[in-house]
Amino acid sequence: MSLPTTTSGHSSIYSALTLPRTTQIHPTLFSPTTKFFSSKSPSYSGLSNCFSNTLLSRPLLFAVKASSGVGSEASKQESDKSEEEEEEEEPYEEYEVEIEQPFGLKFAKGRDGGTYIDAIAPGGSADKAGVFTVGDKVIATSAVFGTEIWPAAEYGRTMYTIRQRIGPLLMKMQKRYGKNIDSGGELTEKEIIRAERNSGFISNRVREIQMLNALRKREQKERREKDLREGLQLYKNGKYDEALEKFESILGSKPEPEEAAVASYNVACCYFKLNQTQAALSSLEEALNTGFEDFKRIRTDPDLANARASEEFDPLLKRFDESFINENAINAIKSLFGFGKK
Repeated sequence: MSLPTTTSGHSSIYSALTLPRTTQIHPTLFSPTTKFFSSKSPSYSGLSNCFSNTLLSRPLLFAVKASSGVGSEASKQESDKSEEEEEEEEPYEEYEVEIEQPFGLKFAKGRDGGTYIDAIAPGGSADKAGVFTVGDKVIATSAVFGTEIWPAAEYGRTMYTIRQRIGPLLMKMQKRYGKNIDSGGELTEKEIIRAERNSGFISNRVREIQMLNALRKREQKERREKDLREGLQLYKNGKYDEALEKFESILGSKPEPEEAAVASYNVACCYFKLNQTQAALSSLEEALNTGFEDFKRIRTDPDLANARASEEFDPLLKRFDESFINENAINAIKSLFGFGKK
């Protein structure tokens, strides 16, 4: 699908990006365009000159070899035992805690679509609270403003609420001890055993784990690409809230560094469009931290006009833009030795 070079209200939103309509494997996404930002990799193009793309892998083809009947029976018994142990688990403990900004929490999207704690920043509000642990699940949070409590929805919507929260954030959490977090697509031994029994095949254990993990990673990549396509279209249509959910979902599914950098940049663009300056600057900083390097684009992108009016904008860019620092140093040396003077 070839997208127009310009759209109403977004004079530089996207340039001739070809996106497949389905999740077929052979088309390429995120291909370079005539107007796009560049980062460490040339495979970036952009929503509001900021979207990056990656190539879809070729279809994964593999065959599963059956093992002996003895192995099949042993695997089935082990799977049954694992499921019995799961059924005997006690209900997860829940707790509530109120934290101040900056919250100091990093979240990830779980296999169930929920929002889980992926990391806790030392010294942050969450760390000082002393009750959060990596793997805990968000089940409810404060609304964007006021005292109302909203049940946690899917990952993108929950992150939207947390980022835009005005004032202290009340979080209702569930202790999960790291369970159900999507750790880069890797399946556990227990999941492999269950998959073997349900499929009716018994395979070489190591080979089967490698194959299923590769398949799961490919599926994750396809989901991120689907979110990309939908987020792009929503942004073009001016539906920034909905586009934001799609871009946040990409960030929550443990993307590659290049994908994360551009997704963060697009999140920043959405927040600036929504006049959420602090959330936007935070996302822009995340983009810079993960490798976004097109500083010229940041300084000229019309969708970041509001950002450039902020007092925090220039200091933020100067922390990352080595060319700006080097240029200043050269100018200082020229001034010191009188170069360029007539």
